[in-house]
Amino acid sequence: MLLKSGSGSGPSGGAALPELHRRLRWVALAGIGAFFLLAGRLWQLQVMNGEGYFERTVSNVVKERYLSSVRGKILDRTGVPIADNRPAFNIYLTPGKADQPQVARDEIVRLLGLSGDEIEQVDQRLAIGRKRDPKKPMLVLEDQGRDRAALVEQALARLPGVEVHHEPYRFYPQGDIAAHLVGYMTQMTADEADRMLANDTSELVGRYGLEAAWENYLRGKKGIERFAVDARGQRLDEKTAATLIEGERVTGAVPGANLVLTIDLELQKLAEKAIKDSRVPAAAVIMVEPKTGKVRALVSRPSFDPNVMTGHLTRQEYEMLRKDPRKPFVDKALRATYAPGSVFKFVAALAALEDGLSADETHLCQGYYELSGTTFKCNGTHGKQDLIGAIQHSCNIYFWKLAESIGLDRIAEVARLYGFGAPTNLGLNGDGSGRIPTKAWYEQRTKYKVGYATNAATGQGDVEVTVLQMAMAYAALANGGTLYVPQVVERVEASNGQTINTYQPTVARQLPITADSLDIWHKGMWKVTNQAGGTAFDHGFLSTIRVFGKTGTAEIRTRAQKKGEDERDIENWNPRRSHAWFAGWVGDHDPEIAIVVFVEHGGSGGRVAWPIAKQILEGYAAKRTSVAAPAGDSVKQPLLPSGKAAIKAMEKPAP
Repeated sequence: MLLKSGSGSGPSGGAALPELHRRLRWVALAGIGAFFLLAGRLWQLQVMNGEGYFERTVSNVVKERYLSSVRGKILDRTGVPIADNRPAFNIYLTPGKADQPQVARDEIVRLLGLSGDEIEQVDQRLAIGRKRDPKKPMLVLEDQGRDRAALVEQALARLPGVEVHHEPYRFYPQGDIAAHLVGYMTQMTADEADRMLANDTSELVGRYGLEAAWENYLRGKKGIERFAVDARGQRLDEKTAATLIEGERVTGAVPGANLVLTIDLELQKLAEKAIKDSRVPAAAVIMVEPKTGKVRALVSRPSFDPNVMTGHLTRQEYEMLRKDPRKPFVDKALRATYAPGSVFKFVAALAALEDGLSADETHLCQGYYELSGTTFKCNGTHGKQDLIGAIQHSCNIYFWKLAESIGLDRIAEVARLYGFGAPTNLGLNGDGSGRIPTKAWYEQRTKYKVGYATNAATGQGDVEVTVLQMAMAYAALANGGTLYVPQVVERVEASNGQTINTYQPTVARQLPITADSLDIWHKGMWKVTNQAGGTAFDHGFLSTIRVFGKTGTAEIRTRAQKKGEDERDIENWNPRRSHAWFAGWVGDHDPEIAIVVFVEHGGSGGRVAWPIAKQILEGYAAKRTSVAAPAGDSVKQPLLPSGKAAIKAMEKPAP
């Protein structure tokens, strides 16, 4: 019997069809599920996390570059730059985390033939950059010459992560003139970078002088440029970049403010030249306007070149400066303290006069003085002297006698009135306090002796002062009793010349010293510089200008050479020799300028310090006459009577 094909009545055919339908339903459900899963994932990526992924993508192609701000200038009172800026080529390298930065670093070392110090600098900065932000370029070599910059720019294709930027760099056009006052710059520390919110620690920061003290004004604020690059690191065109970069593409840099100083660069150079011409190994000079406290010149020698200190000092050069026994890094005008010698005698004189001493009272100088079994020697045998004569001849015995009557604490009291024993509040380079001992000070350390008062009366023993303190004290003696806070910044200006802030003279205190007492000291000072026998006059007379002065020769305690101290042969340098001082001013009824000259281990004040002051004041007189004379005048007349006529005029009794 034959069966018809295709019949669905058999048991296997009837069961296959529902099974197929069931499987198709599962496939359809799986397909629908996969679709919804994919759709959900796409929704998560594009809607929920889309912005984040976009930002991550953009961050790979959008780069930032900091735009250097121009540091503010430091100008003298007439606008002449002492610290300025010049163009320079700086080399940056992005530290990263891969091997490419190391390849670039090795190629730069080979290409430029870097020294050991330079290689160490590059490695240190790269290490810091990796810790702070490895994706941002780090300044590894600053102020590179045009030739070096050209070599790197030509090889950029094989130097991944390397950039060459044309940026401003600190420059000191006057070289080492006023170097301690102006200061210099070095690479900032990590702590400084955090505190200043700086971009990286390879930036330079003020390290000394005004550069450090006025950093916040001078620094300015860097700008930012944002741009887009392709996979090869090449910049994309402006239109494409605009689609990737949101917000401002360029935020401009803000230049720093300029400092206009009270310093007169011509006077500064006169003082620097006088120190150089005298060939003294270490010295300081300060010139102050007595009526305002404005500092017109401030010198500390030996010095340094801030152009070398700012990023170019080698380790060998640094070691030479550090080991120099004259200590060129120490500001001898503001920070270091010294025994003042006889320029300090005005303290004992004014204390005695205010306590009732008659200027006519005399003491006999036989060349020596005995006290408590100790014999003290004077600097000569002066015979019978009154106070004015004792000032003229700098007779120690007269002032030792004063010390017996007034005592140490009275000397200390007047000294502190004139600013000794405390900072001047200039706020630069340490601004030393010095030391003014009292009986209590000695009792805390040892047993007080009467000889301590005699030492203090002549500026010896444990008395120590700064040159700036002495300059401000003599300015107060000149102006009749107003002690000013020293001022070196006249005003702060914006980069466009607009005044931001102007600083007025600040009075520290009015001194309770009578005009009669001051007049007696003035007369003694006049004889020092203008009459035979005066400790300055015997080493040169200045006839073109009225000078009141006082010399000082401060003996020092004999010192032994320290272990490891530099033994280089420095001309005229003898650390066992006395310090030489001259302090005084120009003008009597209307004092113009006060001056203090200090020569460290120079010897005699009259023989060493006064000739330096004389040379400076001769230049000052010529400058003043030249400015005051009408145009076309070729013949300059003496400003004042000279020689015997000047002395006779001074010796006339006051009306």
